Amino acid sequence: MIFHRLLLLFLIFPLVLSSKEVEFNRDIRPILSDKCFTCHGPDEKARKGKLRLDIRKDALKAIVPGKPEESELYLRVIHKDPEERMPPKESHKKVTKKEVAILKKWIAEGAEYAGHWSFQAITQPQLPEKTKWTNNAIDRFIHERLMAGGLEPSPKADVRTLLRRVTLDLTGIQPTPKEYAAFEKNPDLAGKVEELMKSPRYGEHMAWRWLDAARYADSDGYESDPLRNMWPWRDWVVEAFNSHMPYDQFIIEQLAGDQLENPSIRQLLATGFNRNHRQNNEGGIDPEEWIVEYVADRAETTVTVFMGLTWQCARCHDHKYDPISARDYYQLFSFFNKMKEVGNGRGASSATPLMEVSSLPNLEKFAAAKTKLEPLQKELQKLEKGKEFPQAFNAWLAALKEEKDAHKKLPGNLKKKPVKNWDNRLKTEARKHFLRKEYEPAKALLKKMAPLEKEYNGLKASGSKVMIMTDVPEHRKTYILNRGAFDQPGEEVTAATPSFLPPMDESLPRNRLGLAKWLVDPTHPLTARVTVNRIWERFFGTGLVKTPEDFGSQGELPSHPELLDYLASWFVENDWDLQALQTLILTSATYQQSSNSGPDLLEKDPDNRLLARGPRYRLPAQVIRDQALVASGLLVEKVGGPPVKPYQPVGLWKEIIKGRVVYKRDTGEKLYRRSLYTLWRRAVKPPSMSLLDANDRDTCAVDLKRTNTPLQALLLLNDETFVEHARGLATRMLKSGKTDKERIREGVLLVLGREPTNRELIILNMELHNQRNYFSKNPEATKKYLSIGESKPDPTLDSTELAATTSVARVLLNLDETLTKE
Repeated sequence: MIFHRLLLLFLIFPLVLSSKEVEFNRDIRPILSDKCFTCHGPDEKARKGKLRLDIRKDALKAIVPGKPEESELYLRVIHKDPEERMPPKESHKKVTKKEVAILKKWIAEGAEYAGHWSFQAITQPQLPEKTKWTNNAIDRFIHERLMAGGLEPSPKADVRTLLRRVTLDLTGIQPTPKEYAAFEKNPDLAGKVEELMKSPRYGEHMAWRWLDAARYADSDGYESDPLRNMWPWRDWVVEAFNSHMPYDQFIIEQLAGDQLENPSIRQLLATGFNRNHRQNNEGGIDPEEWIVEYVADRAETTVTVFMGLTWQCARCHDHKYDPISARDYYQLFSFFNKMKEVGNGRGASSATPLMEVSSLPNLEKFAAAKTKLEPLQKELQKLEKGKEFPQAFNAWLAALKEEKDAHKKLPGNLKKKPVKNWDNRLKTEARKHFLRKEYEPAKALLKKMAPLEKEYNGLKASGSKVMIMTDVPEHRKTYILNRGAFDQPGEEVTAATPSFLPPMDESLPRNRLGLAKWLVDPTHPLTARVTVNRIWERFFGTGLVKTPEDFGSQGELPSHPELLDYLASWFVENDWDLQALQTLILTSATYQQSSNSGPDLLEKDPDNRLLARGPRYRLPAQVIRDQALVASGLLVEKVGGPPVKPYQPVGLWKEIIKGRVVYKRDTGEKLYRRSLYTLWRRAVKPPSMSLLDANDRDTCAVDLKRTNTPLQALLLLNDETFVEHARGLATRMLKSGKTDKERIREGVLLVLGREPTNRELIILNMELHNQRNYFSKNPEATKKYLSIGESKPDPTLDSTELAATTSVARVLLNLDETLTKE
């Protein structure tokens, strides 16, 4: 991280040794944070020599403004004696000659301090001048920086590359040949963006990264890792994106939907966001300890996702780099410490509070049926609690006992044992049976209830029981925990926002709703910046701040600070409209540049932080699988519903999960759903997704890993999923034309959206002939090869031709161009 921050410093900013003044946040804070704050920063307990360097009035003990040669800070970093030189040798850190020169110049200029950039109010910067190249305000900031660095933007990407880029970015699925042809005739990018945002695929693709941030999974984690049913919340997220819900509302409903006035069932469901954490049900745990863990997880997730800070660092002590005290930590913790829950429950059954829901399309019908049924159920309960009912029930039991085989006419377990042998469980079952089937005063009411119960139970069967958030008046007290230990409470604290940020408006309630509204207050310096940065990262591969999880002192400086603030203020002024923000970015000339780069540009800006070229990076795990699925023609387009279990190695669950549970994969259309719907078990993540660097979702993750390993190549070439998808693609190729050239051309069009070059045709044609020769001589190998996967080979196609073309399709699905966003 430090290397990248320094590289950015030298790449983007003019050398501070020139006549330009040193800037504290840009030039000095990174040095002090990396080399000094561990011993001389915000953490009072870790502070050495009673010297604090993150606050100017305290730092002046070691600094004489204007006189570096008289400043202890400067003298100690240049000291010849290793025992006296700072940082101490045991820290394994060293101030470089260039950093020494920067510190000296800063002190000579007066050693002025500035508040950390991300904690300062967002201001609307002045727009740079327009140029011929610029489409919108984004381009003005980018072009100004490029010109300052002696660079020019790259040419515009060709039409087909641009369409593939924007379609993958917004839907996670490549365009069809028809879409490419239509876009070539009318390359209206703004119109295409609008069209793609109306597709259900948009919400599905947007949801993936949100599930990472929300640590969504279909199991509890820990020990036996029992399954849970939070998929209705996942469907709520997809729907929220597809309905273009304003982002401030998106935040409020997930953090505090239950605390809104007369919350709807959808708003209650939204609060599942903060119940996605791991849940421990081990027998020997202390439930109180785990309640603390769950509350800590909620607070830390909220801060990471919406404020981009390393909040967990302050759980045991004051933060060493940022002004986050342990008091700040536990005061925010208190917002989430007001729920009645258990520390050792199961997410699917006993981790209260829980709520029954139907599938999302039926949610309002389900809620309406429940509303109609509840008063009738109360009437039935009133009958059961009346004086007459116990007498009638006891009389019925007595009659059953007198008649020897009368119990055999009863339903369920009641008929298995004589009445005298019934235990309390069977007596409870008998009581329910008598009330609903035998008790005369209840029959008229039950007749009225019957159609409503039928409707309600039918809708209930389409959904599940989900964990939600609800507070109770008698919430537990919150204490500053010594070293973060649940059983070492210190001073009691109440709910409050961090002391170093703008205070919560006094009119707001001190609960999660107040916290959510504080987060989306226009004066909040972090929420909009953090959000804009993550959206930028979705499209360019790297955010304007490269560390999306850390906007603090140890995080990277923004590559374009004025642009970040412009977009953040624009986002708030435009009513937190995510789609409008995305449209602004996608229609910029910056986004539309070609990703091609020459040696000179690679040398000057290897990571493309100056954005003199278009984005180019390896596609994320789910997109790699989904685009192969689309190319195969097997994709089943169905939004929402319970998770599905596609192919994975036999016996994998048995190897890892306690109880040796068996993975029974699905069949039929469930095998061909989008990756978003794959069952995500924490103890055994979907292996293909793990190999392709998907986040593990045990905890909140707002970044995305990208690698290219031999294991990935082996997976993409040999995994059952990808071989079957290659056969589906081969089937489409064979049916597209009569000649090898026509078929290869169709495969390239389906996967890459362009015509193959002559050289590519020659190479692929050679591969086709080699494979045709092999399979024609090996009928058993052909049969085995074509049997991979559940879908059956088309019987109208020659098996040798299908096998050979499948091998060519595998090549196409594994090309660098296929696996990369250009």
